[in-house]
Amino acid sequence: MQHPVVSRAEWLEARKALLAKEKEWTRLRDHLSEERRGLPWVRLDKEYVFEGPNGRETLGDLFAGRSQLVIKHFMLGPGWRDPCVGCSFESDHIDGVVVHLENHDVSYVAVSRAPYPEIAAVKRRMGWRFRWVSSFGGDFNYDFNASFTPEQIAAGKATYNFREGAKPMEEMSGRSIFYKDETGAIFHTYSSFARGGEVMLSSYALLDMTPKGRNETKNGNLTDWVKLHDKYDDGVDACCHHEPGAR
Repeated sequence: MQHPVVSRAEWLEARKALLAKEKEWTRLRDHLSEERRGLPWVRLDKEYVFEGPNGRETLGDLFAGRSQLVIKHFMLGPGWRDPCVGCSFESDHIDGVVVHLENHDVSYVAVSRAPYPEIAAVKRRMGWRFRWVSSFGGDFNYDFNASFTPEQIAAGKATYNFREGAKPMEEMSGRSIFYKDETGAIFHTYSSFARGGEVMLSSYALLDMTPKGRNETKNGNLTDWVKLHDKYDDGVDACCHHEPGAR
């Protein structure tokens, strides 16, 4: 790497110029967040049932007495040996913030299509504490465009990241947000997929400040360097990845 080496005064001038752009981006992000909160909602009349450590639970149960719910669509299909490395990387950032979310009227739950015993085994292996339940045998993942049938994929009729005709894997990553009002009615308020999950990754925020940045060489694919956190010492490569693409 070669960079200009300048005096402290010249560096400060360049840093202040960049700071002005950073502040502009921060204000734009605030406006975008306000627009996101202003999106219309969709009322859910279909009942979804999940399997977890407490047995069968409805979507309403997952709110756990709070009015807001974040669902992480975690890529773990039936019979998978390893969880998705990208979803795992995101999940490594979660446990420390859940207590703060819960004390701010927000519940956080991961949902996968793998049967619950397989989820529980992965959760123990990875040492995660956040709630994680199974939608196995139900429509939830399919209705929220996080799982796809082989027929959908082959026919080019899948919709992923709000793009029709996508060709995703059978399981894909994302997050969906829900609200439950005082009558118990549940509303879908927001979903994001693909690079929409980068905001969750404080590791990326720190890397973006370093001289080498993310240092990803294969089309910006995080699996250039990220592995399941229990595989860094044995040299085993990551097994799966997010589909590259725009937000």
